[in-house]
Amino acid sequence: MLEWMKKLFAPIDMTQGRPGKQIVAFTIPMLIGNIAQQLYNTVDSIVVGKYVGDNALAAVGSAGPILNLLLVLFVGISVGAGIMVSQYFGAKQREELSRSIGCCLTMTLGATVFVMALAPLVTMPLLRLLKTPDSIIGWCDSYLMILFMGIAGMAFYNILGGILRGLGDSVSALVYLLVATGINIVLDLLFVAVFRMGVAGVALATVIAQWISAFMAFLKLRKMQDIFDMGKKYLVPQKQYMLNLVRLGLPSGITQAIFSMSMIVVQSLTNSFGEQFIAANVIVMRVDGFAMMPAFSFGNAMTTYSGQNIGAKRMDRVTQGTKEGTAIAVCTSAVITVLILLFGRYLMAIFTDTPELVELSFNMMKILAVGYIAMEVTQCLSGVMRGAGDTVTPMWISMITTVVIRVPLAYGIAYMTRSPQLPEGNSACIFISLLISWILGACITLFFYMLGGWKKKAL
Repeated sequence: MLEWMKKLFAPIDMTQGRPGKQIVAFTIPMLIGNIAQQLYNTVDSIVVGKYVGDNALAAVGSAGPILNLLLVLFVGISVGAGIMVSQYFGAKQREELSRSIGCCLTMTLGATVFVMALAPLVTMPLLRLLKTPDSIIGWCDSYLMILFMGIAGMAFYNILGGILRGLGDSVSALVYLLVATGINIVLDLLFVAVFRMGVAGVALATVIAQWISAFMAFLKLRKMQDIFDMGKKYLVPQKQYMLNLVRLGLPSGITQAIFSMSMIVVQSLTNSFGEQFIAANVIVMRVDGFAMMPAFSFGNAMTTYSGQNIGAKRMDRVTQGTKEGTAIAVCTSAVITVLILLFGRYLMAIFTDTPELVELSFNMMKILAVGYIAMEVTQCLSGVMRGAGDTVTPMWISMITTVVIRVPLAYGIAYMTRSPQLPEGNSACIFISLLISWILGACITLFFYMLGGWKKKAL
C-alpha cells in the first residue's frame, strides 16, 4: 500500500511507455484539479446568488475580466516554468532544473508585489470604464480589493503547481487543491450565510483557501531533493534563466492580457444589455468554465509530454502522442457537449431561482456547446507547440481569434440586429462571436501545427 502511494505521488517520466496511456494518466488528476479550481469561482457565484441575490451574482461575474487582466504576469511565469522544468527534467539536467525553479520562485515574488501595488490604482477606473451599473459597482470593487491584497496565495499555488506538473507530478497539486476547495466551500457558507458578509465574504474565503494550497505545494516541493536542489543560491536569478523564462512565458502572458482586454471590451457590451443579461452571462461562463476543463487539462498535459520528450530528443513519441492525445480529448469533449444539451437547464438552476434567468442562460449555452470540440483541437496542438518552446505561434493565433475575429464580430452583430424592440441589438452576439472564433482558431492552429516550425524551438 505504501509503495503504491509513493508511486502515485512520484513524478512521471513521460519519455517512456504508451503515449496515450501516459497522457491520460497525467491528465485525469489535472482535470479533477482544474474542476476543483473552477469550483472556487462557481461556489462564490452560487452562494452569493442564493443568499444575497442576482445583483450580487452579476457583481462577482463583472469583476472577472479585471481579475484576469491583472493576473497575466503569473500566467506567463507559470507557463514558462512548466516548459523549462519539463525540458530540463526530460534531459536529466539537475543543475539547470534547480536554477530554473529558483528563478521562477523569485520572479513570482516580484510579480506579486507589483500587482498588489497596482491593483488599488486601477480597479475602480476600470470598473467605470466598463460601464458597470451603479447597483453593483461597490460590490465589484470590494470583491476585487480583497482578492488582490491576498494575491500571493493564488500566485504561488499556480506557479508551484506548474513546476510540479513540469516534473510529471499532477497528483500532488490535485490533492492540495481539493483540500483548499473544501475549505473554500465551508468558509463561503460561514462568511455569507452565517456572518452575512456578502460579496466580501466569498472573496476572503477564496484568499484563505488559496494560501493553504500554496503552502502545501511548497512543502511538497521541498521534499523532492532527489530530483533538484533548493537553497538560497538558487533563488538568486541568473540572466540565462530569466531570459528563458521571459522568452517562454511572455507570449503566454501577452496572450492572456489580450484575451483579458478583449473580455473587458466585450464586458462593456455585455453590461449594456442590463443586469439580468449580466447575471445570465455569469451563469453561462461558470458552466463554460467546467466544460472547458478537459481542453485546458489535455492542453497542459500535452505541454508537459511534448517538453519532456523533446528534452529527451524523442520527436517520434511527440508525433504519436499528439495523435493519440488529441483523439482522446475530442471524444471527451463530444460527450460533454451532449451532456450540456441534455441537462443544461438543471445546471443553470443551481445558480438562481429565477425561471427567466435559467431559460436565458440555457439558450446562450446552447450556442456555445459545439465549440468545445474545436477548443480541444486548439488546446492540444497549442500545448504541443508550447512544450517544444514555441509559445509565440499560439500567441499570434489567440490575438487573431480574439482581437481580429471575436470582438469586431460581437459588436458587428449587435449593431446589425438593433431594432425598436432591441435598441442595443441581440444579446446572443456575445456567444455567437465566441463560437465562430473558437472554430476558426482550431483551423488556424491545425495549419500552423502541420507547418512544423515549432519543432525547432527547443531550449
